[in-house]
Amino acid sequence: MSRAFFALLLRDLRLAARLGGGGGMAVFFFLVVIAIVPLGVGPDRPLLASLAPGMLWVALLLAALLTLDRLFQADYEDGSLDLLSTGPLPLELVAVAKALAHWIVTGLPLVVSAPLLGVLLNLPSAAALPLTLAMLIGTPALSFLGSVGAALTVGIRRGGLLASLLVLPFYIPVLIFGVGAAAAASGGFEGEAGRQAFLLLGAVTLASFAVGPLAAAAALRANLR
Repeated sequence: MSRAFFALLLRDLRLAARLGGGGGMAVFFFLVVIAIVPLGVGPDRPLLASLAPGMLWVALLLAALLTLDRLFQADYEDGSLDLLSTGPLPLELVAVAKALAHWIVTGLPLVVSAPLLGVLLNLPSAAALPLTLAMLIGTPALSFLGSVGAALTVGIRRGGLLASLLVLPFYIPVLIFGVGAAAAASGGFEGEAGRQAFLLLGAVTLASFAVGPLAAAAALRANLR
C-alpha cells in the first residue's frame, strides 16, 4: 500500500512538472497582488511594514485557491479517478497523496517566495523567519482543506470558483492564526503569545490532516456513483 501511495504522489509531481502552470501561476499571482499593494496604500513605509504579514498571508491564501480545481478534475475527466477508486489504495489515501502533491507544487513555492516578496512591503527582517515558519506550518492545511472543496465539485464544469467559495470560510482560522503567529513571534520566539499562536496554527493543520482526507473521500465516492 505504501508503494502505491508513493507511486501516486510521484505521478502527480511528474504531471505537474510536465504540464506546468500550477505552482508558477500561483507564484505569479502572488507577485502581482503584492506588487500592487504599495500602489494602493502609498509609499508610507511604516504603514506597509505593519500591513506586510497580513497582506502576504491574504495573497498566499488567494493564490492557493487558484489551483484547487487541479486536484481531481483532470483525473476525473480522463477516467483515472475511476481506476483509483477501484485500486488497492483507499480513497482516503488517494486524497492525502493528491493534497500533499498540491502542497509541494503550489504551497511550498509560495512559502519560499513570501519573504522575498516581503521586501516590496518593507517587511521587517525580524518578522521574516516567523512568517516563513508560520506559513510552512499553516499552508498544508490549505491543501488538505482545499481537497474537500475540489472533491465536492469534481463533476462540475468550471467548478474551481465554487470550490473556492466552499473552502474559503475554512481558511479563515489558518489566516487568523498564521498572521497572529508571525506577529507575536516577530519580537522573539520566547514569548508565550508566540508559542500559543504557533500551537493553534499547528492544531488547525493537524485537524485538517485528520478531517480533510475523510471528507474528500466521502465526496469522491458520492460523485463517482
